[in-house]
Amino acid sequence: MNKKPNIVLIVSDDHGREALGCYGNPVIQTPNMDALAAEGVRFVNSFCTAATCAASRATILTGLQNHTTGTYGHTHGFHHFSCFDNIRTLPAMIKASGYRTGRAGKRHYAPESIYPFDWSAGPEDWHRDDVKMADNCREFIAGSEPFFLHWCSFNPHRWSPITTHPLKPDSFGNPDASFPGDQEQTYPEDKVIIPSFLNDTPEMRAELAQYYQSISRMDRGIGRLISILKDTGKWNNTVIIYISDNGAAWPQAKTTLYEPGMNLPCIVRSPLHRNRGATCDGLITWADITPTILDFAGATPDPDSMFGRSFRGIIDEETPENWREEIFAAHTFHGIRNYYPMRAVRTKRYKFIYNIAWKLDYPFASDLYWSSSWQGALRDGATHIGLRTIDAYHHRPRFELYDLSADPHELNNLAAAPEYADLVEQFCGKLKAFQQQTQDPWITKWTYE
Repeated sequence: MNKKPNIVLIVSDDHGREALGCYGNPVIQTPNMDALAAEGVRFVNSFCTAATCAASRATILTGLQNHTTGTYGHTHGFHHFSCFDNIRTLPAMIKASGYRTGRAGKRHYAPESIYPFDWSAGPEDWHRDDVKMADNCREFIAGSEPFFLHWCSFNPHRWSPITTHPLKPDSFGNPDASFPGDQEQTYPEDKVIIPSFLNDTPEMRAELAQYYQSISRMDRGIGRLISILKDTGKWNNTVIIYISDNGAAWPQAKTTLYEPGMNLPCIVRSPLHRNRGATCDGLITWADITPTILDFAGATPDPDSMFGRSFRGIIDEETPENWREEIFAAHTFHGIRNYYPMRAVRTKRYKFIYNIAWKLDYPFASDLYWSSSWQGALRDGATHIGLRTIDAYHHRPRFELYDLSADPHELNNLAAAPEYADLVEQFCGKLKAFQQQTQDPWITKWTYE
């Protein structure tokens, strides 16, 4: 094995952990991701720091909070958020350690000038065809070692409604016919599993069936990528990390800091570690991805240069000792019209959310709002989304405190209870320190509001 391993970072788009075989879903077919988990370690307390695409990806590729980089929300179109020009990114830092760098699939970062990948393949030729996207990486993978490949599927992001279906569910990018060299996996709508945070309706089942299909197609692309690594003799010297940028495109998931939005899959397959088919319950976030990859590359940065820290050292530990006791999350925008700044601290037992603009109604991302499942709920006059009332989803208090051990669905807000006043004060202090450390512009709201 080479001293420096090859590293492949796979990032999916809107994939919640509730739709993955190795995380407990017995219906969805994800054999290749399940095999990665069987050959590596599955993290059970792994979190994005902002449950929205571009802000999350800025954190993944810098080790900084999104508000520290200036990527407060979406980069594309009129939203126009982007990293500051002086931000150092993962491709720049790992190149300095002698790595060839490549990327394929979704970008959703800006400006491109600070992301200096040596080789870049856009989505023009394949878009939702992940098998083809993997095939197009063959020449890059077959080159010299070590290399870093950033492989970003567009699946299972929403795409467009199916007009031939009576309920018009979103297609989630599924093709009308299988792509060449691939075979679509479809799912009966009566077999999908309704997570506790969603409603069991015909519209919901129709969309979940499409969502599962999109995830299975991505899984086959990952399988092809693994085959290429093996064919080219690179498999035994390659670290693979699989994560999703944020939770699935459902209410209470994507764009929220509730568990379905931020507690996400993270699978690490490493030839440098001994554990196989194991779990790790250490608290990690996507701010840790860049320092962990740099640690694998032998290029560990100054710990003061980024907010995250390498979790390479705990991969073989089921319950790490002397690890962190809390993680932080920070969401501000989805699109420019979806402003709802939140800051959160989460321990293994508690979650505390500070809703900075709590007097505003909680805004919907457009792809969630126009989904057949949400529109169906509105037509039916639904009072709840999952176990939460729709009114509580729209109108949130300044502080939310949940005891996750007793209340895993985050329904019983303890923040106003007198017996929790000291804990609320402690968490407020932790958030203020976090905001100060990460140069958060919204820290002023403690003073002015």
